[in-house]
Amino acid sequence: MNVKKTFTIILLFLLLLSTLSAVAADDDRSYSIDRAFVDLTVESNGLLHVDERYDYSFDGKFNGVYRDIPLKAGESIENIEIDVDGAYESHVVSDEGGYKHLKIYLYSDEAHTRGIRDCRVSVYISYDMKNVVTLFNDVGGLQYKLWGDEWDVGVGTVNVNVNLPGDKGNEYFLNPQEFNASSDLNGNTITAKTTSIPKGDFYELLVLMPLDDFDDAQYAKHVDQNGRDMIMKNLEDSINGRNFWNTTYLVLGLLSILSPVVAVITYIRYGREPKVDYDGIYERDLPSDDPPEVVNAIYATGDIGRPDMDGFEASILNLIDKKVLSIQSVADTQTETNDLYIKFNGDSSGLESNEKQVYDILHYFANGDSLNLSSLNTTLSYESNAEWFMDQYHDWQNNVKDSIEPRVNEEFNDTGTTIITALSVGGLVVGVILTLLGIWTELKSGMYSIAGGIFLILFSVLIMRLDDDKFGQWTPKGRVMYLKWKNFKKFLKDNSLIKEHPPESIVIWRKYLIYGAALGVADKVYDAMKLQETNLSDYHDDDLFLYHHYGGYYMMHHAIMSGQSTVNSSSDSGGFGGLGGGSGGGGGGAF
Repeated sequence: MNVKKTFTIILLFLLLLSTLSAVAADDDRSYSIDRAFVDLTVESNGLLHVDERYDYSFDGKFNGVYRDIPLKAGESIENIEIDVDGAYESHVVSDEGGYKHLKIYLYSDEAHTRGIRDCRVSVYISYDMKNVVTLFNDVGGLQYKLWGDEWDVGVGTVNVNVNLPGDKGNEYFLNPQEFNASSDLNGNTITAKTTSIPKGDFYELLVLMPLDDFDDAQYAKHVDQNGRDMIMKNLEDSINGRNFWNTTYLVLGLLSILSPVVAVITYIRYGREPKVDYDGIYERDLPSDDPPEVVNAIYATGDIGRPDMDGFEASILNLIDKKVLSIQSVADTQTETNDLYIKFNGDSSGLESNEKQVYDILHYFANGDSLNLSSLNTTLSYESNAEWFMDQYHDWQNNVKDSIEPRVNEEFNDTGTTIITALSVGGLVVGVILTLLGIWTELKSGMYSIAGGIFLILFSVLIMRLDDDKFGQWTPKGRVMYLKWKNFKKFLKDNSLIKEHPPESIVIWRKYLIYGAALGVADKVYDAMKLQETNLSDYHDDDLFLYHHYGGYYMMHHAIMSGQSTVNSSSDSGGFGGLGGGSGGGGGGAF
């Protein structure tokens, strides 16, 4: 069999896998973004004005689209305007976890009573951004993602127009270079057009401008250091690195067939769950009296034994239920909204160590014995606060994990998970070795590495992301508890089941809310509770429900996301010019 024929067979095999995935997907409706237009105007005062247009094609019924614009520390967005061609619209703008979230409802009638179906719609978004343009001591710079890597779909083409404050001495770079179809700098205007950009990729502009083009740049970020040499080095290193990894991923996995074979053997030996004497459909009562963070860590996360954000928030609810924390809503006359305060009642002596740690983390950001939860998101946008919070949060995760390790070992056998972890890491290492061989060889047999490598890297990454229990194995005791908590979660998610079997007291509703948070379905419990409001006379006087009613659960969630976002983003400009580090970008989708 010649090399070309073998290479063709492998590619057809990969194409077959893609086709099967597409057939299995939901085919009731779909949409695409055929074209995107991005116009940027850099003002001499440092303000960046952005105009975006997205041409959507909808197949089936949709309610609207959304756009998420990420904001780095210190950046802000103002003067947001939204318009639509091909439909009628209404929209909501909110701040969510370091993003400006635009939710745009689309209607086929002026009365806003019917959604859209089988149509083309153009959505126009414009806004001003501050502290995005950066002025160094020797040059002005703008690094901006014209297309972000968080969109739910790819785009046919992106058409770019950039207006700069001056027409002399400008330099620009568009990356990744494989998406460049055409580009030009004429005077103070950059124009560019891309090829199609698939989901998960980005397209970024880096432009360097003379400082003389800026006058009283109050809306720019100022950095007291020379920037040009640093920027060019970061850009060069990033481009070289991307080119290297593009080549690496092409040739990874000559021995790709071995990975799925070992994975199947591991699953047969260690991944199949034991048969247990339990056949429940759902659970109305708590399967155990474990603390919510323990339930979250063992039965609700992919990383068995380690709690996540839902566990942290459930622990807060548990402290409210224990009356260690209380809730107060205070009207803000300026914004005509209510600020939500967590009040610290002072007696935390009887708490377990993990609970006391959550109490202390919250109290750190309090003013006296009162924490304004409504402003915690802003507080955690500051790097020092975010770093302290995330350090304490990770320490809490580790403490919970250490405290329940003997319990986890009794209920879960992670031998298969360990083997799969070694297999996935080993696959990547073998891929690197084969990459080097593929680069050095002059033989046509290097094509085998290319086709096999694509499969190996995808397979290795896939099995890395699987939950622990896919290849690990519950013990009979652990399996029963896992199934009971899974069925309890099913009960909480089903409004009809709760309506058929409503809790007999508000005390049980509280437990439902706490453990619903631990299992990631607190919003479902709260919705079900509101449907039963007529049967809950003391509902409005209970702190736990007030916490949800005034959005405390979502405020805390977004505050934690803000802390993560702040810590993950660089607070200085040392990485300016590095590929993928620009402002803007983000993504969006349809609903």
